[in-house]
Amino acid sequence: MAILRRAARGTAVGLVAVLLGGNARAQQFVPPEDGDGAPVRFGLFGFGARAGVDFAGRNQAIASVTLDAGDVFTNRLRFRPSVEIGVGDPATTYVGNAEILYRFTPDTALAVPYVGFGAGVWGQQQCNQVVACPGFWFQTVLGFELQLRDQINWLLEYHGEDALRRHRFFIGLTTRRGS
Repeated sequence: MAILRRAARGTAVGLVAVLLGGNARAQQFVPPEDGDGAPVRFGLFGFGARAGVDFAGRNQAIASVTLDAGDVFTNRLRFRPSVEIGVGDPATTYVGNAEILYRFTPDTALAVPYVGFGAGVWGQQQCNQVVACPGFWFQTVLGFELQLRDQINWLLEYHGEDALRRHRFFIGLTTRRGS
């Protein structure tokens, strides 16, 4: 439980620093321009960082990074890989995800709800001593982004992982395509 409190405290400190750092300037992230109309485009269009909690018996604190890595047939259908690290249980867990997300509104909207699905490969410390480790997880995603600044969004997300046997909730920041 102490690890969960430390993770929550660290997330809160980071978010306050972002909000109070209004006058600090950094290089703007500029995603690639629209290409030649190809049905699938891959590249680094954005990235994000999330913190969350896993409510599946272990009650782990989760840290995660994501990449907005491609468009599939339209710029609203996105390919997003991510990595999650869970702590707070005797065994630290690791998950590598590949997700397809459908965004209901354009990136220029104030709020962008989305749904998706994907697959992940998970493992943990001392994996060779655990049955079915490493494992393959089917997952669903439900979330939304809310504009914080010109190129940055808040992110709130639910992940139903391992065929809905695990429930993870995330909050974080992500870059925003176009404005």
